Amino acid sequence: MSETPSFPADLIDAQLRLHIARAEHSALCRTLPWSVEPLPGWPGEEHPHTGIVTGGREDSTGYTEEQAAQEQRLWALVRELSIEVSTHPFWSTRQGEALVAARMALKQHPDAVRAAGEAA
Repeated sequence: MSETPSFPADLIDAQLRLHIARAEHSALCRTLPWSVEPLPGWPGEEHPHTGIVTGGREDSTGYTEEQAAQEQRLWALVRELSIEVSTHPFWSTRQGEALVAARMALKQHPDAVRAAGEAA
């Protein structure tokens, strides 16, 4: 197993911000209605032997303008930070398996993971 590379501070910071942005986006999406636009729900299906109803959805009120703007802002930030991390000049110093190993190591870098957990 190869040793963990020494990452530039700006790359670690970008990965940290990406972790935080993804966590914020996921948390927001869990609070939003299931549909962006107002849509009617549908009934679930009753199992013929047990009578348990599965599936189905309640009506969706759709997103408010504020919710839509916040979701779009956070998703744009996730995309921007993903590009910043993936196009960082550091990656040109690695090839093949070393590149993949370094990318995985950055995702789990203690400074990025610990700080992201504290920010959540």
